[in-house]
Amino acid sequence: MIETKSENPETREEKVDIVAFSRQLAESACHRAGAAARARAACAEGEAIAALLEPLGLARPLLAAARVYPLVRDGALAAADLDDTPLAGLRGTVGELVGLGRFTLPPDWQPGEALAVSQSEALRKMLLAVVSDARLVVIRIAEQLYRLRLAKAAAAAEQRALAIETREIYAALANRLGIWQLKWELEDLAFRYLEPDRYARIARMLAETRAKREASVAEIAGIIGAELAKNGIKAQVSGRPKHIYSIWRKMQRKGRALEQIFDVRAVRVLVDTVTDCYAALGAVHNRWSYLPGEFDDYIANPKGNEYRSLHTAVIGSGGQAVEVQIRTHDMHASAELGVAAHWRYKEGAAPRPGSAFDGKIRYLRGLLEPSDEDGDLLEQIRGDAFEDRVYALSPKGDVVEMPAGSTPLDFAYHVHTQIGHRCRGAKVNGRMVPLTYRVANGDRIEIITARDPQPSRDWLSPQNGYLGSSRSRAKIRSWFRQQDRDQNRRQGREILEREMARLNARDLPVDAIATELKAAGTDELCVALGAGDVTPGAVARGLQQLLNRSTDPGLPRRRTQARRDKGGKRFAIRGVDDLLCNLARCCRPVPPEPITGYITKGRGVGIHRNDCGNFANLRSRHPERVIEVEWSDSSEATYPVELVVQAFDRNGLLRDISSVLADERIGVASSQTRTDRQRMQATIELSLSVPGLAALSRVIGRLEQLPNVTSVKRAP
Repeated sequence: MIETKSENPETREEKVDIVAFSRQLAESACHRAGAAARARAACAEGEAIAALLEPLGLARPLLAAARVYPLVRDGALAAADLDDTPLAGLRGTVGELVGLGRFTLPPDWQPGEALAVSQSEALRKMLLAVVSDARLVVIRIAEQLYRLRLAKAAAAAEQRALAIETREIYAALANRLGIWQLKWELEDLAFRYLEPDRYARIARMLAETRAKREASVAEIAGIIGAELAKNGIKAQVSGRPKHIYSIWRKMQRKGRALEQIFDVRAVRVLVDTVTDCYAALGAVHNRWSYLPGEFDDYIANPKGNEYRSLHTAVIGSGGQAVEVQIRTHDMHASAELGVAAHWRYKEGAAPRPGSAFDGKIRYLRGLLEPSDEDGDLLEQIRGDAFEDRVYALSPKGDVVEMPAGSTPLDFAYHVHTQIGHRCRGAKVNGRMVPLTYRVANGDRIEIITARDPQPSRDWLSPQNGYLGSSRSRAKIRSWFRQQDRDQNRRQGREILEREMARLNARDLPVDAIATELKAAGTDELCVALGAGDVTPGAVARGLQQLLNRSTDPGLPRRRTQARRDKGGKRFAIRGVDDLLCNLARCCRPVPPEPITGYITKGRGVGIHRNDCGNFANLRSRHPERVIEVEWSDSSEATYPVELVVQAFDRNGLLRDISSVLADERIGVASSQTRTDRQRMQATIELSLSVPGLAALSRVIGRLEQLPNVTSVKRAP
């Protein structure tokens, strides 16, 4: 509803033509001394914007406001000049139009830098939320189109900045509002400025003007309408030529050439019933030949978003391909206003059933249709459709979307968690406010922070009113949980030591494992383990990745040999050529643990772990027998390892252990069980063949989870 000081501007039309008066007021401003040139430009802009809006059926007071708004914006006419005139009631409307100019690209934007998707979406919503009459956004869209038209003679950098702003905000908003008359030109001009070569190439390929294409579509629509009437089918037929940007988008999306795009010309047929849909389809196919493979029955098989329609492509008059869409009026309403709305399909957005923004779009589309109850509808939507969200500005001009009822403290947490933790106060629109202040649409918020984070537990109490967002409360609770770091560190240290022990890898550098797992150090790794953010299995994987990278890339790469130990299990070693080799029984290395070869007398090369104690003694006595070897990357190789399982004896224990090993596809070379009858404890020694350290860790973890099993360790 447009506010007035005395009477509704619509009622004043009985006394004076408000549109004619706005034109006279603009012309008089052009003749004022000192502002003639500026006023003439603003006057021309106002006339052009009004001409764009008239086909949309906007109320006459809005058309009048559109004419005088550029004059007020550019200073050629003062807002006070509207007082004591038939336009006095439009002063607030014009002021809101001027205010809309501040919702543009962020101030730190540079030419060629596109907006983030989330930022542009929030900005589009804000444009609708902050104005008392949402139809003013339509005026702003028309103004943007006028600016694009004028930019044909502007510098390339200015064209690009304006085009990105249009593509990210105003073209998408026009699409959502269903203002096709403005949308296609916004998209085409933005595409022309951003991709001039591609635009020119597609325009040349079309080989005809848009006016000719529109005439061609109108002719086809007329033929289809007559054909349906002849068959007794009541239908509403409309046509449209596909604009250049939409053609390019479809070529990119489908990976097709222009000749393979069959909806460059498209006709839409609306009928009353589903039966009429198929009858109309038959009439169209009887009139023209259809293109095989281009028929889609989305009525029998709706799309995932519940979109329903019949699509076919035919060869129309002059041998030109035409797409024909046939649907009922209800299907069309669902496609335009429901979860299958055309703008959702175009923008690739996932539907949010029942969202307030969808409700706003439905109201706005209704407002674009002239109605005798226009004033009541405007009064109904004011503030209602966006009551679940609020949009505020950061000092840099970024838009932050929050739940309705949010506070400056919520704003701080939405910007960054640490800003929320360090928040000590806030300014809204330049004035200090309490942290319990409720944010309104368009508020510019500046957060005052302390040096160190120190949230208060009082913030968590809903009765205190500090927070309106559950997301902010979750972040504060997480901060307090982090205060238990000492306990998490102790528990994590125990988990880490247990994992290293069961892998028999105590001598490996723990700090390096922490770095591999993106932890700041061993303490941070222990805290993460204690809190459950890192699992013991991740430690084994990090250990394997670390050892894989620690292999010296400068070692000579010799022919890989698949070897067999005495148990017949295959393993792969580089660096031994055709020598017999065996994995040393004292340490039983498993890839990717670092290894070294030692030439024995009569038994070939023994493969030891680098940290093996027996190997250290052998190397000190016969260093000349030490050779460099490494694991190969054979995917089929397996390596022997011995495990010791401690458990309380029970029936089925061996069966459960065998099931785990079978599930993991681990071969068992031998097993030996010793049972202490007095203590009812069983010790099971397993000789296994594993493909690597990660598989070994996984097997140990699963065995430890079996009932009655107390420990599983790799044999030293």
